[in-house]
Amino acid sequence: MSPAQPPPVKIVAVVAFYMSAALVMVFVNKAVLNSSPDLPLLFLLNQLLMAVVLLHISALCIQKVEIPKLDLDSARKLTPVILVNIIGLVFNTLCLRDVEASFFQIARGLVLPLTIAVSSAHLSTKPSIRVLLASGIVTIGFFLGVAPSSAIPVSAKPSLLSLFYGFLSSLFIAFHTVLIKSSLPYCNNSTIQLAYWTNLGSAIFLAPFVVLHGEPSRIMELINTPSWNGSVFFWGSLVTGLFGFLLCLAGLLSIKVTSPITHMFSSAARSVIQTLLGVWIFRDLLTVNRAASILTILGGTMYYTWVKHVESQPPSPRELDLEALQGKGETDRLATVLEEDSDTDEETEKRSHDGGR
Repeated sequence: MSPAQPPPVKIVAVVAFYMSAALVMVFVNKAVLNSSPDLPLLFLLNQLLMAVVLLHISALCIQKVEIPKLDLDSARKLTPVILVNIIGLVFNTLCLRDVEASFFQIARGLVLPLTIAVSSAHLSTKPSIRVLLASGIVTIGFFLGVAPSSAIPVSAKPSLLSLFYGFLSSLFIAFHTVLIKSSLPYCNNSTIQLAYWTNLGSAIFLAPFVVLHGEPSRIMELINTPSWNGSVFFWGSLVTGLFGFLLCLAGLLSIKVTSPITHMFSSAARSVIQTLLGVWIFRDLLTVNRAASILTILGGTMYYTWVKHVESQPPSPRELDLEALQGKGETDRLATVLEEDSDTDEETEKRSHDGGR
């Protein structure tokens, strides 16, 4: 094993941590957005600010948590990853608000194909046929899930706008996955510092849009509305702020410790659990098409993970020997021909001595 390769136990722990935090985030987010659908940006801003506060508290208690020094040069270099992060979060929140929790992963089912496309364009590489096949399987799974079906009541059918939110969320997640590793050097390769920059920068960029969207005045109206359950919004903001902080660290660690591919694999595995919980908690509708869609997306992602694992393995000693033998093939054949020619000349000479018999 290479010294740079983390031990399997660490990889499993990081992936499990990421999956658990992500599941809590999805369902608490959905509960809050169901109760306060007019406050998506304010809700997201609360989560980002809580993450910044929690990072400062953690820095006081844990020596390894280091708050970065804020400077314009670092801010300029990290602006792309911060912008991609906040745009992706906004579309992610809007998509979750407008679709069922069990349908959420279908709406964002193009994350893997878009990640392949973005990574290939970024690295100027061409995916293998098997990688393209895996991407095609996942894409088929997405369209299988969003295809119109008479079995779905009108109230449960996702709108085109919500699917568009899901597509944009997937696209910016793909950009973010690629940008994280290239942004880490600007933060001394510290996921904690990058998390701080990302949350603080995202909150700064988002705050003006919260005001422009009229959400501060809207929450004042809701507070004076007896039918509004404000405790769901406020407690939900606290819980999701905490788990958003944990999820941010978990996602960064998942990509740094493992790889973007393993990160995507853990997301796919989580989708099955998320579907079952969505049906159980929110009574979401699970049709045959949707179940087949989730399984197809999961199968394509698992196949992709296997393909990348196989392609990343160094050739075995036997394969190297075969390649060496193939490289020597022409020389060996030439030597055989020369030897046969020599034998033929000797036989001809012998026959001439023997009288041509």
